[in-house]
Amino acid sequence: MSRGTENLIAELVEDLAPVRPLRLSRGVALALGGLTAIVAFVVGLLGLRQDVRLGHFDPVFLLGSGLFLLLGLAATVTVIVMSRPQVGNDHSGWAWAGATTALLPVAATISLLGKSSVGRSPTALEHDIDCLLAGTGLGFVVLAILVWWLRRGAPTSPERAGLLAGVAAGSFGIFAFSLHCAINDIVHVGLWHWAVVALSAAIGRLAVPPLLHW
Repeated sequence: MSRGTENLIAELVEDLAPVRPLRLSRGVALALGGLTAIVAFVVGLLGLRQDVRLGHFDPVFLLGSGLFLLLGLAATVTVIVMSRPQVGNDHSGWAWAGATTALLPVAATISLLGKSSVGRSPTALEHDIDCLLAGTGLGFVVLAILVWWLRRGAPTSPERAGLLAGVAAGSFGIFAFSLHCAINDIVHVGLWHWAVVALSAAIGRLAVPPLLHW
């Protein structure tokens, strides 16, 4: 090897420093830490819904919150995996949870068609919007964590990574707020709670990719 080549290599590696590997377990733990923080915020400052506090669990609440939690976990794992691109990685596992959760708006629409009146009172509509805004806002905590993690890695599809980061954030955000939301109506849960995931996914798809260029 020529002296010039040796000098070139020395210059290239001069400022290199050891990098902590991106471990799946640590990434998921950080995201779950964000979820724990927003759950603590909702329970501590807004208050736990009365039926859950008394140990009574409505089936619609259990179904909706359980599906959003499952989707959030599945999307989070996929985002963490996408930060470490490898040949043969499968990023479609979250789709099953997404398809199952998508049954909620379908059930809500069918329920609406079966009702003689679909009007919403101003109070109910105000609560619908509160859930949409609060769930989306809470999810930004998890979104920030996932974006920070992705920036440490090298996702080969920033658009898809941003979309799934938004899905994870919205799912966790509305799961946390559902612990306070006292409405068990399938129309509310199926449309407005699900809308949090859809809105967060759109935000992630549009806002995250420009932050991930490498």
